[in-house]
Amino acid sequence: MSKPPAIAAHGLHKSYRLGKSQLHVLRGVNVHVEPGEFVAVVGASGSGKSTLLHLVGLLDRADAGQVRLDGVDIAGLSPRRRNLLRCRDIGFVFQFYHLMGELNVLENVLLPAMVRTSLAGWSVGRRTARQRAAELLGQMGLKNRLKHRPKELSGGERQRVAIARALVNSPGIVLADEPTGNLDSKTRRQIMDVLERLNRDAGQTLLMVTHDANLAKRAHRVVHLADGRIE
Repeated sequence: MSKPPAIAAHGLHKSYRLGKSQLHVLRGVNVHVEPGEFVAVVGASGSGKSTLLHLVGLLDRADAGQVRLDGVDIAGLSPRRRNLLRCRDIGFVFQFYHLMGELNVLENVLLPAMVRTSLAGWSVGRRTARQRAAELLGQMGLKNRLKHRPKELSGGERQRVAIARALVNSPGIVLADEPTGNLDSKTRRQIMDVLERLNRDAGQTLLMVTHDANLAKRAHRVVHLADGRIE
């Protein structure tokens, strides 16, 4: 029996109220991503790319339409189940890193593992989680940066920390929102090399949104989004 799509979005609509008017961001978007596939969504700023990612990643709710993750309709999930699914099965990589400045590199990567575990569970599994986080950072070329604070890192290093944080719970789906948007061209290529390797070697499903058509060409498939619709 074949597996369901890792991500299946049907007829997604999303709008936001701006004063007395409505801003329609998504207008009936359909997107399918198969398990282990790397799909890039491209479009200009304001086309709805990030909104689509937020709906798929359970960071927001659609006005209409359906999202299924590995065959599970997320609309009927309780808040607790949504939070658990988001933490356990989805890894997020954002353009602006969102690292906590008061924590060192290793502690930042450990945050998702801590969030998904009870206090009692963390006391038991802490050592394994730390080993996992250190191993990921080593794979990212950051084994000598574990105790550094984010302000002591370059932009590319911070993004690699953010990728390690996204992977610490071994999610099946990784969502990347303009992951190279504020990096120089050399660092952009390095980050894309990392994402491609994760998809190829670990088999993780990757959905990336970007405005850079050249970077998108490195994905298995490219989806074009314009004015809230798939072209």
